[in-house]
Parts: sequence; C-alpha cells; structure tokens
Amino acid sequence: MRSEVHREITQLSPEDSFLVFERVKDDFDFPVHFHPEYELNFIYRGKGVRRIVGDHSEEISDIELVLVGPNLVHGWELHNCRCKEIYEITVHIQQDLLDDKMLSRRIFKGIRDMFNRSNHGILFSEETTLQVMPRLMTLPKLNGVQYFLEFVSILSELASSENQTLLSTQASELHDFQNSESIKKVYEFIQENFHRKIPLNEIAELVNMSPVSFNRFIKSRTGKTFINYVNDTRISYATRWLIETEKSISEISYDCGFNNIANFNRVFKKAKNCTPSEFRREFVGMKRVL
Repeated sequence: MRSEVHREITQLSPEDSFLVFERVKDDFDFPVHFHPEYELNFIYRGKGVRRIVGDHSEEISDIELVLVGPNLVHGWELHNCRCKEIYEITVHIQQDLLDDKMLSRRIFKGIRDMFNRSNHGILFSEETTLQVMPRLMTLPKLNGVQYFLEFVSILSELASSENQTLLSTQASELHDFQNSESIKKVYEFIQENFHRKIPLNEIAELVNMSPVSFNRFIKSRTGKTFINYVNDTRISYATRWLIETEKSISEISYDCGFNNIANFNRVFKKAKNCTPSEFRREFVGMKRVL
C-alpha cells in the first residue's frame, strides 16, 4: 500500500515542536498520505465526509476529533458532504515533542499510552470532542510557552477521556523513512540546501552512491524521485511562508529554490491542487512553536 499513497513532507522544521492549522474549506483535496509526525485532526460541519485511517474507512458525523500516529496512512475525502464551510483544525506534532525520558515519568503515562494507541488511529467520543473544541479553537491565538503548555494540557485531557475508539486493525509501520543513517544525511542536507540547485552527483556522493544507485535508493525509501522529493521540501517551506509571512509569491518562489515563478506555480499547483494565491487565502490562521 505504501507505493499507492502520498508520503507527505509536512511544514514542520526540525526546530518546531508542533504546528496548528486553522481553516474553513469546501473540499478535501489532499490525497491519502502518511508522515512521521503525529496528527490531531478536528473537523466541524463535516457530516458525510469519509475518513480513511489504515485499513479503516467510515463516513463521519458533523463533528469529530482523531489522533493519527506516525506513518499511519490516513486522509479525509469530501464523499457525501455538502457543506461549503467545513471548519478544520489540524495539528502536526513532532515524534519527540515529549522525549522518552519525559514520557517515562508517571505524570505523562496517560499521554505515552495514548501515543502508543495512536499507531492504530484514535477517534475520540463526541462528548470529549465538544469539551476540547473551545480550547482547540483558542490554541492558534496563544503564543510562546503558554501555547506549548496549553497543547500538552489538551493532550492530557484527551489521554484520560473515555470511550476512545481504535480505528485501524493494523498498526502503523515504525521502520520509517528516518530510520536510516543514509536517509538522515539526505534529509538534513536537503533541509539546509533546498534554496539552491542540488546536483544529483553532489547528493549521491554524500552517501557514497552512484547517481543511478542513489535514484533507486531514494525512490524505494520515499516513493519519489530525487527531484520530486526536493520539490516537495521546497513546497513545504513555501506553504509555511505563504501563511506566516507577507512575502510576495515571487519572493517565496526564489527563496525556495525555484528558478522562475512559472515553474514554482506549476509545481505548487500539482502538489496542492491550487495556486499559491489560492492557498494563501484558504487559511484562517496558523501558529508555530520554535
């Protein structure tokens, strides 16, 4: 199944703890995908939307909250939903938001156990969702340490809530993209150099491979060609800057390493099914922790 789904590169940088996206939308146009970060997804006015998590598929009710573990295939499709103002809050969470030593403390046992269960995907009860909804809606308006502590508090409330439902019978695969020294080198190098042209020979030499062997390697580990993987990284940064900054689209294009704005617009639309301008208008708000 991995070869049939999209390996998303989220907007989280290595320095971020988590990202919160808040938006009103009329469609779910992102393909079924997976990524190494946890994802907490809240949907309101989504009756008729189809949820896919692992081997689970179901039409959702008007409101729902789901926690998806690392590398678990997931996605939401418009399906039978007729609402044109679907409200969504998505939180992408680094795997090491709370490190192993902290999670081993008794006070964090509930969150640790919840994270472990999320490898199957967790649907929280409607009662729990309604309880945390005001806190989730307020989260993007907070800053700094208060922002971080409030989110950890929300996780704690969710961990202790009743009537949680595991969605997928199969757990996510934990032998993921990052668990390779070679791919870690590639990832870190691209994170530092995506703003410029990266010759295939240069990246292949980094991991002591021929260009042909490297192309096979990156395709087998990410499902993408090297240039597609680099472009996905560039688009990831572009989406952040479109939301977080007042930079012009042409500035963002060149800062992300595209040699001309026409190419940037083409690659962006192929990845996001909308133009950079449309993407910028779609988001109501976003916060990030450094």
